[in-house]
Amino acid sequence: MTRPFSIILLVLFTVISTVNSCPPSDRAALLAFKAALHEPYLGIFNSWTGTDCCHNWYGISCDAESKRVADINLRGESEDPIFERAGRSGYMTGYISSEICKLPRLSSITIADWKGISGEIPKCISSLPFLRILDLIGNKLTGEIPADIGKLQRLTVLNVADNQISGRIPASLTNLSDLMHLDLRNNKISGPIPKTFGRLRMLSRALLSGNSISGPIPASVCRIYRMADLDLSLNKISGEIPPCLGKMAVLATLNLDCNKITGGLPSTLLNSAVGNLNLSRNALQGKIPDVFGPRSYFMVLDLSHNFFKGPVPKTLSSASYIGHLDLSFNHLCGRIPAGAPFDHLEASSFMYNDCLCGKPLRSC
Repeated sequence: MTRPFSIILLVLFTVISTVNSCPPSDRAALLAFKAALHEPYLGIFNSWTGTDCCHNWYGISCDAESKRVADINLRGESEDPIFERAGRSGYMTGYISSEICKLPRLSSITIADWKGISGEIPKCISSLPFLRILDLIGNKLTGEIPADIGKLQRLTVLNVADNQISGRIPASLTNLSDLMHLDLRNNKISGPIPKTFGRLRMLSRALLSGNSISGPIPASVCRIYRMADLDLSLNKISGEIPPCLGKMAVLATLNLDCNKITGGLPSTLLNSAVGNLNLSRNALQGKIPDVFGPRSYFMVLDLSHNFFKGPVPKTLSSASYIGHLDLSFNHLCGRIPAGAPFDHLEASSFMYNDCLCGKPLRSC
């Protein structure tokens, strides 16, 4: 009786182990994904052995119930002991294989800061129905953002910054109704911001700087009530600043530095929730509205390198706080008001205007 009982136990153990490990299809997809990459220094893939990819495979985690692969988390910049022991950051070459799309329960894909991964984002990424996070920052990815990216209805984070991605922002991207964080910085993206950008109602950060994006800022942006950080700097944005940006309840940072924006400065921006306002290096003109008040609280207010004329607004003295102020390289004229916040500002804040005078510049 002992031997048959032992056989039964062995069979039961085998069945339980199989149930509690990742399915062979997930393991095969991961190994095919790994085969397209080369990581020469840290050995992060050394743990990818055995049949159970849910157990001790570096950067891989599985859903507790389904035992399907749910997360790929591979970062080239990390505080993980692997990096501390090696005394270096990560470097990886190769490409992101479309085999990754054979992991249908993926919730997050983070393949970030490896510096050498090239090729395109697999178009089939758009077919992963449970994907919430796609973070591919800091590689050498080329090609375009998949046209059908808008199919990822659960996506909350899209980060492809610091790559070489080109083409336009896909129109379907504005279908991502749950998107909270969009980071497209430092790529080669061109064309306009979609007019329907305001459909991204959950968006809190839109970081699009360092591209070749052109055309106007769509007024629909003002309908994104959760937007706290909008960075469109270092692009080719033209047209005027929508005044409604100053009426956004939680917009704290607006950076439009180094574009081709024309027209005047909306007074709404100077007495709003915006605390970091950078409009430097554009073609803004007219007078700086004299509308500052107790609601005006600026850590940074940079209006330099424009075509503003007239006096420095006297109501600046009624602002709650002005940290860094830069009005240099304009056509301002007249006496710089005395008292706070002007008494702590340096001459560089006012240099290269037409005829400003008074402290911290020469006396009038």
